[in-house]
Amino acid sequence: MKITDIKTYPINVGSGSQLVIKIETDSGIYGWGASGLSGRELAVVGAIKHYKPLLIGRNPMQIGAIWQDLYRGQYFEGGRVLTAAISAIDIALYDIKGKTLGVPVYELLGGKQRNFVECFASVRFSTLEELIRLSKGLVAEGWNMLRLAPAEFEAQENQSQFEPRESISIISEWLIALRKEVGTKITIGIDYHTRLTQAETYTFIQRMPKGTIDFIEEPIRDENPEAYENLRKMIDIPFAIGEEFSSKWQFMPFIEKNITQYARIDVCNVGGITEAKKVAAMAETHYIDLMPHNPLGPICTAATIHLAASCPNFSWLEEVNTGAHVITNDPKFYPEQHKLAGPRYPVTDTPGLGIDFNEEYAKTLKFKPVEIPRLYRKDGSLTNW
Repeated sequence: MKITDIKTYPINVGSGSQLVIKIETDSGIYGWGASGLSGRELAVVGAIKHYKPLLIGRNPMQIGAIWQDLYRGQYFEGGRVLTAAISAIDIALYDIKGKTLGVPVYELLGGKQRNFVECFASVRFSTLEELIRLSKGLVAEGWNMLRLAPAEFEAQENQSQFEPRESISIISEWLIALRKEVGTKITIGIDYHTRLTQAETYTFIQRMPKGTIDFIEEPIRDENPEAYENLRKMIDIPFAIGEEFSSKWQFMPFIEKNITQYARIDVCNVGGITEAKKVAAMAETHYIDLMPHNPLGPICTAATIHLAASCPNFSWLEEVNTGAHVITNDPKFYPEQHKLAGPRYPVTDTPGLGIDFNEEYAKTLKFKPVEIPRLYRKDGSLTNW
């Protein structure tokens, strides 16, 4: 079997954007992959154009060798654009291999260790009323883990203005109210999306009684592991870090120094299933569970389900299609996809990834690049979104 073509499909789904790739073979079997570098799909398309001549004619079953060639086969190794491209290619190759052998991808990873993959519900809110209403509704549906995404700035007249200390004053009070409403059996985490500093994160945690939240996700930027290490000494709330990491090397200091307590691995950014399994093993040696990042579409979801099924150290998978704010799994694009059963995904035995993509529909649409919003302080300076 040989690779004959690689096709790229940057698409608009809901209010966001995705990049789907198709790898075709001379046997007629094809595989689907996806890049996780949201908002920079065209850059990843460019990287795949560089990789395409290296892949045509290769045996798609040699996944590990192809990974090494793509990662190390140029002077400048790694980087988010290249590893996002490698991730998409790697996932597609696993899809091909599973279909060729007639087995689900998790069988290629040692077999499944669980029958379903638990998820957390994403709760994006801009008012206290919305936070309470959405959270109680999800709890009533059976969700026992809520990951909060505060967007209180969207309730104000100027939705592009964000002041960190004003935000932590508001959100800390809202979280105290939420905990009283849902009780102690519900796990609550919050994603502050790198909008805070070390000092602001400390203040935020100190504003709330112990037990209000169970973890905080990425409160500060991750470029400097020492900054997170210092913050780890200041507060006693578990961290969830790693959604932006593009290799096992980026994860290494956070795992080896026990800085993070949950590894927010993104299979579509870190280097695909091949690299994700290595990160999972590194995390296992430090008793760190995976809490995979999964903000895009059904291909990333499918790849992550197979990863989670095959790893002992797994906690929850991110599910963003839990409210009116986000739609990533439009069936017009994805006629075959994994489906939630309550707050979890059953681990099925469909060969390959267990998904399909409507490329004919995608061909009829024109892609429009999507930029994330910009947030500014009152003084006019840019801050993190």
